[in-house]
Amino acid sequence: MIRVRGLRKVYPGRTVGLDGIDLDLPAGEFVALIGPSGAGKSTLLRCLNGLVAPTAGDVSVDGVSVGGASTDELRRVRARIGFVFQQFNLLRRLSVLENVLVGRLARIPTFRSLLALFPAADVARAHAVLERVGLEGLANRRVDTLSGGQQQRVAIARALVQDPRVLLADEPMASLDPALAHTVLALLRRISEEDGLTVVTSLHVLELARLYGRRVVGLRAGRVAYDGPPEGLTEAVAERIFASRAA
Repeated sequence: MIRVRGLRKVYPGRTVGLDGIDLDLPAGEFVALIGPSGAGKSTLLRCLNGLVAPTAGDVSVDGVSVGGASTDELRRVRARIGFVFQQFNLLRRLSVLENVLVGRLARIPTFRSLLALFPAADVARAHAVLERVGLEGLANRRVDTLSGGQQQRVAIARALVQDPRVLLADEPMASLDPALAHTVLALLRRISEEDGLTVVTSLHVLELARLYGRRVVGLRAGRVAYDGPPEGLTEAVAERIFASRAA
């Protein structure tokens, strides 16, 4: 599904974001991505769908190289990869339904997307996804009237309405209280299991990674420091991942 080889990203000022990442992410896997701040989690997620161009290495999705893709190919690749942002990135003055339908823009002709003319099937699909995430009664509400947990579920619905093969979530729990964090992670894992959807989510709480991840990938200083089942994420391994640079 996703193949990463020799992925390296160096930012201006010679700051190294990623330093030689090799990963294979098969269909249907639920991956918890962990690591200290600055370890490269967000950079890796953004390289996976082409939001960030790597300095070296390659990412391929279903055999299509993201870095070498033409504009049209990259559009098709991104249509297969849903992305859930930490701060939701919703259009706050629009309704819940209108925000979810944004996820269909890559699937309709350009002239329709410019005019937001969505086929009836897309609108029906958006309503079905809203029901699935527990927001079926809020389709006509403005998103800026919703709670943080509801807004995060709108963001998930927007990603799901793309009919993606992969769902990437960048610290989706960061703006939520602990109870809502469990609710959202349980929803993401259930969707992964029911749809055979590959989910990669970065997390800042180690126990959430242990509880929900089927596979845990730990990054430290832009490199993979752990890649295995949550049972192998011992205190010693966690210390190796999160230890300060000065240690």
